[in-house]
Amino acid sequence: MYREIEIDKVNLTLLGVKFSSLVELECTANAFGSNMFEGFEPTSELVQLYVDWKKGSVSESNFLTALYANSK
Repeated sequence: MYREIEIDKVNLTLLGVKFSSLVELECTANAFGSNMFEGFEPTSELVQLYVDWKKGSVSESNFLTALYANSK
């Protein structure tokens, strides 16, 4: 079941996680939203993990390890 997620375009946040631009916020929200139709339930921790990975502060292997741990 699809549920609405908190998006604040004024403060550039998705589930409380700050983005650097409106374009980045909208692209991420669209990607997360489309996966929600398949049963994915995003959390602020997963959004923050994604932002950190995109910034390069989390390696791909650490990203995948944390993503797997959060999916259980």
